[in-house]
Amino acid sequence: MKKYFILSAVAFMMLVSCNKDKEILNNLNDYNISMESKGYHFGDKLNIPQEVLNNAESISINFGDKETSNLVIDPKFFTLGDNAVTFNIKKKDGQVLTQDATINVFAKNPEATIAYDIIAEYPHNPQNFVQGFQIDGNTIYESDGQNGASQILKYTLGSTTPIVATKNPEDVFAEGSTIIGDKVYQLTWKNKKGFIYDKASLKLLSEFAYPDEIGEGWGLTYDGQYLILSDGTKSIYFLDPKNPSKIVREIAVAGNTESYDQINELEYYKGYIYANVWMKPIILKIDPKTGEVVGKMDFTNIAKENTTSTDNVLNGIAFKGENMLVTGKNWPKIYEVKFK
Repeated sequence: MKKYFILSAVAFMMLVSCNKDKEILNNLNDYNISMESKGYHFGDKLNIPQEVLNNAESISINFGDKETSNLVIDPKFFTLGDNAVTFNIKKKDGQVLTQDATINVFAKNPEATIAYDIIAEYPHNPQNFVQGFQIDGNTIYESDGQNGASQILKYTLGSTTPIVATKNPEDVFAEGSTIIGDKVYQLTWKNKKGFIYDKASLKLLSEFAYPDEIGEGWGLTYDGQYLILSDGTKSIYFLDPKNPSKIVREIAVAGNTESYDQINELEYYKGYIYANVWMKPIILKIDPKTGEVVGKMDFTNIAKENTTSTDNVLNGIAFKGENMLVTGKNWPKIYEVKFK
């Protein structure tokens, strides 16, 4: 009987310990879930529940390839937007418990609502699936997508007749584009490479491979020093134009209460990145130093007039002097808007 009593006592202690572990993890999980929508800002401390702290010898946060025991939202470890992490809780008995979580980090300041007036409308070829969009003088340079129909072309604003156009190979789905000096750079969606053209003739000059970290090409612009590329995630990459296969630095994008991914067509203007968000009728104004969204433009009404499916969405930003030109995939119009 004594033997059975000892075994029962051990089983009871293991059950109590197991239940205690579940309670610790449940407390931590409840806290993490409660903070997902509220989010954090850089410098905030993680207020781990006391029940977890009372039973922990140490707590660390694992990011996959790095780890910290500093329970503060530190930009050395966290980026803006969502951060997939694992909490490692070392108990006082030496056992380690783990809990996966998502920690959202938001910009400290609310983004401004940027108001505008539509001051002009221009025709746009509704056959063009706009992926990249720039204006130089009065000439539009446009990259159009879809396998078998992708191209780079240019035409005069107000006309839909191409001055010159260069077709992409059948297997290429073209994406964003930008102008650097006498050259035009164009991305591809899944081919892991970009093209460089002569600006005047749109003759293909060369190709470049994407950095390994970039799986897809989406948007592209130029800030006078770096190529700036989006890949459909929350990240924006800065590349060396002389070696576009090299990432110089990277930012992640988030607003004051919302993180953003699927960052699409880009335009750099007067110190800021303007970005479409795929499937959303908005344009973000982004601080290129931090990734913080400092302003937002709502194009819902324009989008409703031109969007009839999930494909022909807002996607095209260019600056004509102080005014912005916007269009979309297969839209029949280009709109010129003036900021209020």
